[in-house]
This record gives sequence, C-alpha cells and structure tokens, in this order.
Amino acid sequence: MSKLKVLIVDDSLFFRTILSNLLIKYPNIQVVGLAGDPFEAREKIAALNPDVVTLDINMPKMNGIDFLKEFLPKKWLPFVVISSRDDIVFEAMDAGAVDFVEKPTMQPGKHLDEFGREIAEKIKEAAQATATSAKKMPSPPKQAAPAFAVASRAAKPGFIVLGASTGGTEATSRVLKQLPANIPGMVIVQHMPPVFTDLYAQRLDRETKLRVKEASNGDMIKPGHAYVAPGDKHVVVEKRGAELVIRTNEGEKVNGHRPSVDVLFDSVVKFADKTTTAIILTGMGADGAKGITALRKRGAYTIGQDEATCVVYGMPCVAYQLGGIVKQAPLDGIPAALIERLNSL
Repeated sequence: MSKLKVLIVDDSLFFRTILSNLLIKYPNIQVVGLAGDPFEAREKIAALNPDVVTLDINMPKMNGIDFLKEFLPKKWLPFVVISSRDDIVFEAMDAGAVDFVEKPTMQPGKHLDEFGREIAEKIKEAAQATATSAKKMPSPPKQAAPAFAVASRAAKPGFIVLGASTGGTEATSRVLKQLPANIPGMVIVQHMPPVFTDLYAQRLDRETKLRVKEASNGDMIKPGHAYVAPGDKHVVVEKRGAELVIRTNEGEKVNGHRPSVDVLFDSVVKFADKTTTAIILTGMGADGAKGITALRKRGAYTIGQDEATCVVYGMPCVAYQLGGIVKQAPLDGIPAALIERLNSL
C-alpha cells in the first residue's frame, strides 16, 4: 500500500517541525514537504503533488481561508485545517476544507501524542474523501435557497435525529438553513472536538430559523429547537411521559467516536414510530448505520445523503446497504424530503 503524501503548511517553523515529527511515526503517511505560507504552499503543491494538505489559518501574506477560496476552485485537493479554538474554522469548512483539528498547546507529552493520532486519522479520512468524492459537495448558492414550509404554522408532532461526520459541518448547516421554525425538535451528532461543538451550535443558531444550542444534560426537547451533541460526550434521548429529555454521558467510545451517532439513534429506537425521522449525512466509517436501520424497522422515516454529494460516502453507504434508508437524496434535496414527510403526518 502506497503512503499518503502530506504537505504541512504553517507559518511557525517550530510547529511544522513538531507536526512532521509526529507524523513520521505513522508508516502509511509520508511528509513530502513543509511550507511557511500559502505562496510557498502553492509552489510545493505543484512540485510535490501531495494527497492531503494540513493548513494553518492565521498566516502572513495570505490567511488560510483566502487561500482555500483562491485555490480550490482551480484544483480539488483535500485540506485539513489546524485551528485554535475559534469559530473561524467554520469559515474554512465553508471555503472547502474537508475537516479540522484543534491546534494543541506546545507542551511535550501525552497531549501531543493524542494530537498526532487525531491528525493522522483526519489525514486518512481526507485522503478517502479524494478517492470517493473527487466531486466535492456542490458550491453553496450565492443567495440562500428559500426555506421549505411545513403546511401548518403549528409545530408538527414528531422528533428528528441527525448524524454526520467528515464533511458534515457544512452539510448539516445547508440542511438546517432550508428548514422552517416550526419543525419538530431535533438532536444532532456531528463528530467534533469539545468547545467547537458549542461554537458550531452558536453559528447554526445565528444562521438558521431554528433555535440551536449545544445539548446539556436534562434539556427538554422543544419544537423548533435543535440540540448539538457536546464534543467528547454521548447523547441519548429518554421519553418521560409526553416529554423527550436529553441525557449526556462519558461512556466508552462507540465506533471510535464520542459522541456516537449510533448511541443517539439506539436510544431513540425504544420509542420511535412513524413520526420519528432519522437523517444520516456524509462521513467516513459506519457510525449510525446500524442505529438508523433499527429505527426504520420501528417505523421511523429515514433519509440518507446520496453518494454524489457526500464528501465521504461511508456512513450513508453502509446504512443504505443494510436496508436502513427509506429515501436517498442529494444534500440540497434532503430538506424537501423531510418537509414532505412532515406534511404527510
């Protein structure tokens, strides 16, 4: 098996050296070059033809976001952004980055080793995105598409769960932006580090008609609200009479993830019925596939993102193969499919 060729772009020579030394430990990864700014990166991409590029955001001469906006329309290449705890990372995702990781503090020891494992895994996933989706997700429309309407102004009965991983921050955002405020309550699992989940929820709250927050233990699920699972915590939903209540826990990782989509979906199986809708979006691996299949068997309506619009057609693919998907749709067709279902109830 050939090694994945990686170019590291960061204005700090110290960090470039640290990251290069961390990645040397992984036999399937080869660091082919280092660049200190986007201009040097452009030259080295042409000369070295890397499979994946790691990219800092805050750099002299040109920042990482402007570089993505300039470079990606000309050539598709998977970028993994390395960022401090700042919601500017979501601008990088909007600009076409495949994934991101939090930049570590420069303290030697366990934290750096954990960062090395995380960035190595993200690089492998990003390379998979190239193999399965050289077609990227379609560019967002210049003007936001009009939101689909639920027939009645009153909140519809039911409940929605959604899971996503690689490429999912942008995919989930695009779905939610087209939904009206009177949809049933929704719980979202997006594989994402702590702190970023709260920033992501705040961003969705600003940009959509829904009230979006990071889920907290004991939250009562309300219509028109969406709850994003906190990083490094599982989220389950309990039925208490007529109410649905969120519980969080720090149990073992499932499918390599915490939060896990399967953990959320499995918790809903106990009370799912035809008013339950489950959605699975782009992501590597199989997290959520078994859970959404179990939900379909209980009568839930299930929607999976199609291969053509996935950054990585992994989770929705396995779900489809298991027979867990009622409706397969392109990303921008998912809001319409959801609203059509809600209007039929």
